[in-house]
Amino acid sequence: MQRIVSVSRRTDIPAFYGKWFANRLDAGFVGWVNPFGGQKYLVSLHPEDVTALVFWSKNYRPFLEFLPDLKQRGYNCLFHYTITGLPGMFETNPVETGDAIDSFRQISDLYSPEHIAWRFDPILISDVTDKEFHLDRFEYIASRLSGYTERCFVSFAVYYGKVERSFRNFTAHHGINFFDPAREEKIELADQLAGIAGHYGIQMFSCCGDYLVNDRINKGRCIDGELISRLFYKGNWKGKSKPTRRECGCTQSTDIGKYDTCPHGCIYCYANMNKETARDVYEKHDGDSPFLGYAREEGNRFLSELGNEHDN
Repeated sequence: MQRIVSVSRRTDIPAFYGKWFANRLDAGFVGWVNPFGGQKYLVSLHPEDVTALVFWSKNYRPFLEFLPDLKQRGYNCLFHYTITGLPGMFETNPVETGDAIDSFRQISDLYSPEHIAWRFDPILISDVTDKEFHLDRFEYIASRLSGYTERCFVSFAVYYGKVERSFRNFTAHHGINFFDPAREEKIELADQLAGIAGHYGIQMFSCCGDYLVNDRINKGRCIDGELISRLFYKGNWKGKSKPTRRECGCTQSTDIGKYDTCPHGCIYCYANMNKETARDVYEKHDGDSPFLGYAREEGNRFLSELGNEHDN
C-alpha cells in the first residue's frame, strides 16, 4: 500500500537526523512508535511504496547533501521550511535568517517553487516581538523568497499547557512577557501579512485557523493531496482527508518522527515536554537504529517482536 510519509511534524529530521534518514532509505524501511498507544510499526520506504515524502524543518542546510540522491532514487518530495526571524533567545539553536533563506533557494532551484513552502509560524507576540516586528521581518523574508516559493503558511502560537509553562519560565528568567492577542487583532495582522505576501507573488494559507480565512488567505492543507496529485500524478491520485487537530485540512499521512527528540529548544514548541531530555536523546541517538530516538539494540528488539514485516 502506498502512503504519504511525513518527515516530520514531531521533530526536525532534516536538521538533526538526516544521516539516520538516509540510512533508513538504504534499508528500505523505518520503524515508528505510536506516541498515543505505544504500538510499533514498520513502514516501507521503497520508492514504489511512497506516494510522497513531505519534509518539515527550520534548517535544511545539513540535509542539502542528501537531496540529489533523493531525486535520483525517484522519490516525490515536498518541503516545508520554517523561517520567522524570531530573536535567537527564543531558541537554543537559532538558525541565521540569511542562511535559511539561502538554503531555501537552493531547494527551490533543485526542485521548483511549487515543491517548497515557507512557514511563518508561529507568530509569537511578546514585549520584543510586537506587531511591527512581525510586519518588518515578514516583508524582509518575503522579498528574498519572491520567485522561490508560491505558498506561505501562517499560524499564531497556541498556548498549550506545556507551551504556557515554557513561557512562564522564560518570563521568570528573562523578564519578557508573552501575549495572546484578541482574535480581531490576529485577523488584522494576518491580513496585513497576506497583503505583503501578495505583493511578492506568494499566496497565504492559514494553518489550523479557519477564522483567518478570507479572500486573501486560504485554508491551509500542509499535506495537500491535491498538490501531490497535480505535481506527481497528473491529477490522477486521490488521498483521504485526515485532520491531525481541529481545523486541520491535511491529507492522511504517516509521521515517522518521535516527540522529545528535537534539540532546537524553541520555547513555543509543542513537541518537546523537556528540552534537556530532547538534547540528551539527540546526543545519544544511534544513526543505525531502525527507530528514531532508540538505541540500535532496542530498535532491533522491536524488529524481532514485529517479525520484521513492513506495515504496507
